[in-house]
Parts: sequence; C-alpha cells; structure tokens
Amino acid sequence: MNIDKVLLLIIVANVLASIKGFSDRLFFDKYKFQIGAINRGEKIRMLTSGFLHVDYVHLLLNMYVLYIFAPIIIIKLGVIKFLILYFGSLIAGSILTQVYHKNELYYTAVGASGAVAGIIYASILLNPGMNLMMFPLPIPIPGYIFGVGYLLYSIYGMKKQLGNVGHTAHLGGAIGGYALLLLVYPDAFLYSTLTVILLGIPIVLLLLFGHKLK
Repeated sequence: MNIDKVLLLIIVANVLASIKGFSDRLFFDKYKFQIGAINRGEKIRMLTSGFLHVDYVHLLLNMYVLYIFAPIIIIKLGVIKFLILYFGSLIAGSILTQVYHKNELYYTAVGASGAVAGIIYASILLNPGMNLMMFPLPIPIPGYIFGVGYLLYSIYGMKKQLGNVGHTAHLGGAIGGYALLLLVYPDAFLYSTLTVILLGIPIVLLLLFGHKLK
C-alpha cells in the first residue's frame, strides 16, 4: 500500500509528540486534555491532546488502525477532505468530552482515538460492504453492524464509566466522522442509505436522551 505523504506526516507527528511525552512529564501535562485547564482558556489542549498517547501500545494501535482505514478516504475523496474528517473528528471528540465531563475539573485524556473513530465511521459510510475482523470472533463482521455496535457500546461505556477508556471521545469522534462525511460527500445518502440510517439512529437517540447518561 502506498501511504500518502499527508497521512505519513500525521503518523510521524503522533509518534514524535507521543515519544516526547513519554519522557517529558512537563510536556505531557502541558498539552494533555484536562477539563480544568480548558475551562481556564487553554483550548489548544483540545487539539494537542490528540497527538499524545499513554504508552507505545496505545500509540501503535491507533496508528495501525489509522494506517488501515485512512487510505479508503484519501483514495475516494482526496487529501483535503481526509484532513477535514480527521481533525474535525478529533475536535468533535474533545468537544463532547468537554461537555460531558465539564464539572470534573481533574478529568484528563490523551490519544488520537477520537480522530481515528471518525475515520473508521467515514470509511464504513464510504464502503458499507466492508467486513471487519474483530478478535476474538473468528468470522468477519459487516462494517455497518460493527458501527452500530460500537456506538451503542460507547454510549453504554459513558454511562457505566467502563475501564480506563475515553468512551466519550470515541463516541464524539465517531459522530464527527459520520456528520462530516455526509457533509463533504452527500452522495453517501444515495449509495449507503441503509448504513446512514442505521448509524444515525444511535446518534439521534444520544442527542435526544444524552442528558440521562449522567
């Protein structure tokens, strides 16, 4: 697979920033997502936190998934729309996290997971017939089923605060990727109508009843 230069640049930026953060705690603390600091006006953290990671496993997993799914978008829509989807999903994940955890001043998060979730969902809308292999299931899962399941699991994870996982950022990024893909490529309404509807139902339910997740 020929990796696009812009995609390579994003991966390199994630790797360099994360490695710097692994060894420099001051750097990590200055640019990580933190509710209190953002409330004080440090909005840049909503972007920079997407280039930091907890450890090498976290970093490699996100970059590997991005490497797999990003070319689907770049080939189909081009680099500019890919960048819109990537950074738009990253910010969408940060915004939802900020809104949902606004009263938890010491809540922190890092990782490109919101952006990557948006890229995954945009890819599913572009290619609803794709199959995804998910460990430990030995059979491929249709992309649209994975998409619906992931959204529902993220909503459940937000409610139950499952594990040390930023479910809110994942969900916000997925919603961002969904909405932005339909904005930059409205033909998806015609070619992926069922997938658009199926992935849209959990989002509509979240918007209507999200306040009850607390």
